[in-house]
Amino acid sequence: MLFSSIGFAQSIEKNDMNQEENMENLSVYPNPVSHGKLYVVTKNNFTKHVEIYNVLGKKILSETLSGKELNISKIKPGIYIIKITENNISATRKLIVK
Repeated sequence: MLFSSIGFAQSIEKNDMNQEENMENLSVYPNPVSHGKLYVVTKNNFTKHVEIYNVLGKKILSETLSGKELNISKIKPGIYIIKITENNISATRKLIVK
């Protein structure tokens, strides 16, 4: 059996990796979340754009967050991807809603 990865793998640019590492002290808690309130905290706590995607890649929430608390009470239990953007720097994390 022969395996080939021609054209399958996408390269990750170093710049993208460095940008994610530069979102200092990113904390998303509690995770798993069960009470509808999620806290998104960074070192600088600037205004953030938060997007939540389901496992199929469909965006189910998009919100600008000026504080730390995000209301996700309308999100059904499941596994999601949360993308946080602050000062043109983005980071993604897995999010579990119970």
